[in-house]
Amino acid sequence: MNDKTDLVNNGDRNKIYFLIVVIAALLGTNAYLFFKDKHESQRFVNVNTEKDRLELEVEKIEVELDKVNSINVSLNDKLIDEQRMARKKIAQLKQALQKGLLTQEELANVQNQVRELREFLQNYNEDIMKLKRENFHLKSEMDSLESYALTTSHEAEALAKRNTELNAKIRTSAALKASNIVVTAFKIKSSGKNVEVTKANTTKKLTVTFEIVPNQLAAKDYHQIYLRIFNPSGNLIADDANMFEADGQEMQFTIATSISFNDDNTAYKMDWINPGPFVKGVYAIILYADGYTMGRASIDLR
Repeated sequence: MNDKTDLVNNGDRNKIYFLIVVIAALLGTNAYLFFKDKHESQRFVNVNTEKDRLELEVEKIEVELDKVNSINVSLNDKLIDEQRMARKKIAQLKQALQKGLLTQEELANVQNQVRELREFLQNYNEDIMKLKRENFHLKSEMDSLESYALTTSHEAEALAKRNTELNAKIRTSAALKASNIVVTAFKIKSSGKNVEVTKANTTKKLTVTFEIVPNQLAAKDYHQIYLRIFNPSGNLIADDANMFEADGQEMQFTIATSISFNDDNTAYKMDWINPGPFVKGVYAIILYADGYTMGRASIDLR
């Protein structure tokens, strides 16, 4: 009886032990699966968090690249190529990060590329700043050259103006000036003899005598002398074809002659025979030489 009871108890105990082992195995399996799922879930969260961070980093890099390019600097070919490659890389990274889940290997690759892109942006920014400084120095040099050229141009213009004024003064100073100008009226007898008169109705010609003021600057050479005669009404007596230039303008002359000037106090004279009759009143004369007025005089015919 006792032996049978012992056999039953031993069988029940074996079942109990088996159930305990099975339960323990199930608990272990559930614990493994729980911790495994928890780890995978945490890994998925970590991967997505890093993915979001990388997307934000790529956006920041693109914004900074736009900011660098907003600087008013003309890029050389090297910088243009580098910028094109950087934007291509940004587009590739954006496309990669817009995928669903990333493997650890893909994520690590993206992290390396973002790090390289960040280093590129730093070097690119330094190159832009260097180019900007070089352009600034170049612009400063060009501004200095333009300022120097402008100053030189103004100085040259001022010098040319002074030279023109000086040359004008020299020409004026070198021009002949008449002194002791006397106008005399004559009648001409049938014998050809000239007799001085004072009445208009007997006057046939006017003689203008003059001397030249001593002038060391005047050329000792032949000089053309022009004479203009105005009747009592103030009208110039001249031929339309007789033209010359003096005092900065073109004008007509009555008669002209050439004299030899040697700065030796020589006296000169010019005769003018009136083709028409003289009238009562004052006849005025003006002498010109070397483009300037030499002197003036007049005669009153009664």
